[in-house]
Amino acid sequence: MRIDRPGPVGQRQWTPLTAGNAGLAFGLELALLASLCYWGFQAGPNTGLRLLFGLGAPALAAGVWALFLAAGGPAVRLPVGAEIVVKLLVLGAGALALHATGRSTLALVYGALVVVSVALEYTTG
Repeated sequence: MRIDRPGPVGQRQWTPLTAGNAGLAFGLELALLASLCYWGFQAGPNTGLRLLFGLGAPALAAGVWALFLAAGGPAVRLPVGAEIVVKLLVLGAGALALHATGRSTLALVYGALVVVSVALEYTTG
């Protein structure tokens, strides 16, 4: 099956590997938002800042994702190399957030899955 859509999924021949990786990538995006929310609600010294961090950090990540990395076609198109770097930085923030909350093993697993998923996304197809 071929799809006509901009971005790294455009003109891709879908295989079980690429379809599975698309599901993994979506799960990692959701985990990013959850980890930033979790970090934010623990990071602030008072309730106001916890609310700001807990709601603001995921909102900021979602905004950057929508602007530069949205699967249906981002608002701002980046060169492929820059797109990979931005994707790794944004998803990597989830690993840093998990590490900052004391979940180092989970952060390591999440970070490894991010690297594998991004590598598969830009090398298969």
